[in-house]
Amino acid sequence: MQPLLLNDIQRALLGLFSREMTAQEQDEIRELLLNYYDRMLQNEVQQVIKEKGYTAQDFERVLNQSQRTK
Repeated sequence: MQPLLLNDIQRALLGLFSREMTAQEQDEIRELLLNYYDRMLQNEVQQVIKEKGYTAQDFERVLNQSQRTK
């Protein structure tokens, strides 16, 4: 098994979080990270939609097809 290699940001975060934290602090950090990755994902999805030229009608058609096959 290969050793776990951490990048610079991972090492920095471990240093920042190497102290006792309350449950509330942990929840707030978790929420902050979830929001960050949610924004990244939403931006990527919007970029793909734009690149592919998908429309609301395309999504509606896929949703309707999925519901009919259930």
